Amino acid sequence: MSRPTSKSEASSKPAADVEVAPPEKSEEDPGGGGFLQSLGQGGWELLTTWGPAFLAVFVIRSMLIEPFRIPSGSMVPTLAIGDNIVVTKFSYGFRIPLTRIPINELEAPERGDVVVFVFPGKDTGVKHWVDLPIPPFATVDYVKRVVGVPGDVVEMRDQVLYVNGETQDRRYIDDFTFTDDSCRDYDTKRYEETFGDQPHEVLYAKRYGGVIKDFGPVTVPEDHVFAMGDNRDHSYDSRGWGTVPLRNIKGKAQFIWLSWDTCQNNIPYFGDIRTDRMGLGIP
Repeated sequence: MSRPTSKSEASSKPAADVEVAPPEKSEEDPGGGGFLQSLGQGGWELLTTWGPAFLAVFVIRSMLIEPFRIPSGSMVPTLAIGDNIVVTKFSYGFRIPLTRIPINELEAPERGDVVVFVFPGKDTGVKHWVDLPIPPFATVDYVKRVVGVPGDVVEMRDQVLYVNGETQDRRYIDDFTFTDDSCRDYDTKRYEETFGDQPHEVLYAKRYGGVIKDFGPVTVPEDHVFAMGDNRDHSYDSRGWGTVPLRNIKGKAQFIWLSWDTCQNNIPYFGDIRTDRMGLGIP
């Protein structure tokens, strides 16, 4: 005959296995999983929506056209400080998209072309291969006029430019006041100079202390060009740092699409818009 189990003995026995459902998660999920998941989904949607557009912009910029802003006065009067220009990237040859690697053999610019190029010696490492406007790929870019192509002999005598022993035609226009990026004025002489059939304007300093009277002769090596600023005595160019490799040339300057005069105060922090320069072609 079995003995009845006492209440204390019953309570000491282990309870039968019972399947317990996990607690339901709050919609707010204080653990943060839902927030991170939604953030990831939002980031993916942003990437898939805008990524192709940004990629297309970068491809167009690397292969077809690119805007540049003129920060200094080395190309005055052709390009004013604050001019924003459009450059065609395919003018001298195509490159693999988003890179600086030529697809075919690069062509040399013609004398008189205004070109944008990577400053020689500043295209080391990844900058030598990748063409993107963001660090660490962004480059130091200059804009100058080509005055000598491969094989040319370039020199200056008493402020007169000679190429292959021939004087480059120039005609005095007038006295010209050049204003630099610090809004300081300099007295110069303005001339019209001609390469081939295309005339353009150049400046020469009037004060002897600012004059670069003589240079060269220098022979332009193969696959290089000799570049100078149109503001001849206020330009740091091939006379100071040598010739430009063809591979460094990004493209040909075509026209001005916007121009700001930062020495004017009509618009705070911006200066004033030069409407008369907008749309001008670059000779």
